Amino acid sequence: MSANQILILAGTLLFGLLHIGFVARAILRPHREPASRFAWVVVIVVLPVIGILAYILVGETNIGRYRTIKLRRVLADLPAMKIPDEATQVAFSSANAAKYAHLFHLGHSINGFYPVSGNQAQLMHDSNAAIDAIVADIDAAIEHVHLIFYIWLPDHNGLKIVDALLRAAARKVACRAMVDGLGSRTMIASKYWASMRANGVQVATALPIGNPLLRVVRGRIDLRNHRKIVVIDRHITYCGSQNCADPEFLIKASFAPWVDALIRFDGPIAWQNQHLFASDWMAQVDEDITRYLQQPVPRHDHGLVAQVIGTGPTARHSAMPEVFATLMFAARRELFITTPYYVPDEAMQAALCATALRGVATTIIFPARNDSWIVGAASRSYYADLLAAGVRIFEYQGGLLHTKSLTVDGDITLIGSANMDRRSFELNYENNILFYDTTLTAALRERQASYLARSSEVTPDQVSQWSVGRRLLNNGVAMFGPIL
Repeated sequence: MSANQILILAGTLLFGLLHIGFVARAILRPHREPASRFAWVVVIVVLPVIGILAYILVGETNIGRYRTIKLRRVLADLPAMKIPDEATQVAFSSANAAKYAHLFHLGHSINGFYPVSGNQAQLMHDSNAAIDAIVADIDAAIEHVHLIFYIWLPDHNGLKIVDALLRAAARKVACRAMVDGLGSRTMIASKYWASMRANGVQVATALPIGNPLLRVVRGRIDLRNHRKIVVIDRHITYCGSQNCADPEFLIKASFAPWVDALIRFDGPIAWQNQHLFASDWMAQVDEDITRYLQQPVPRHDHGLVAQVIGTGPTARHSAMPEVFATLMFAARRELFITTPYYVPDEAMQAALCATALRGVATTIIFPARNDSWIVGAASRSYYADLLAAGVRIFEYQGGLLHTKSLTVDGDITLIGSANMDRRSFELNYENNILFYDTTLTAALRERQASYLARSSEVTPDQVSQWSVGRRLLNNGVAMFGPIL
């Protein structure tokens, strides 16, 4: 046997061992559905080189060993949430409120946050009004302004926030701004980011991309911080789907306007969003800001009960789909959902179908035109089963419906950044607020009704008439859901 033949044989054996090793790793990886394991094994076996490279890039939920260790250390050092006070316990004493206690128990199991009462809240009229309200609160700030955005664009609304932060910093208000390294890359590279840094606004990048080749070594590149958090002077916070940008969203203008919902909260719920901000900030920046969590937040004598739910790749696995499914099973009369991205796991799809089959009036609105054709195709692959179970499906025609909202029986609302897709379930850091209040839920329900008025209903007959090619595309794309 020649030297070249020996080298070829050795290389073949080495690649074979490597191939077997990656198949075994895909099978043994914890916190993974059997469908996901099977899909990865098929990809690695059928396309050995491409499959192994794909698994290295996006096969595992990993932000990097160093980041994980630092984040866990930060979380261990942050002040713990106090047990519910008497006012909150009284708020849950009514028969109607008590039936929802299990929802907040689940939320507490994720972050350790208890539901807190004494919060005032207001649903913003639209995206522009939301930005104006944030600017007004920043202009009135006397102690600090903390914010995180997944997408912050240097457009009209984005620069309104920049200017407000510069004014606040000039007044010696402590301003800290963090953005995702991918979603806000345009702002990070702009002169406005540099201007804020030079003029007293502390800026930081969550999960920076850096060198893409080296980034793979430090953790999966597509794990992102998708949160949208604003905390001002300890007691004011915002939660919803709103990014820091114009609704015209120039980077994807063909899908505009982006239609979002944002709620302004005033009260002790701000402490919980402050806790999420502090964990993200201190995991990225060597600065101890726990002092902002040491003092109690003033409460209102009368106000709603709310709880922050923060999820991500370092939180409990499957936390976000558990929240969605539990809310679905809690519905007795009506479940109303809006989400731009729907790529569920099997349990959530079954929970949504079961809700309708139980006789609950179940409605879900998607955008008619999705900015991700892949997600749009995957979402439509689930239509037939949802419709057969009695779920009413609508597609919004007035732009890209970006609002992530869920209302239950006119009492309970979940609003925030999390979509009903696998990215939000496993890959993204998300923040949501769950609250019990009939008045604010009614306001959210009216907003959902306004979306419905601009939507077209999808019927079983329409879906049955889809061409074979369209159904092949939808179902074929959906098959990769467990991988992506």
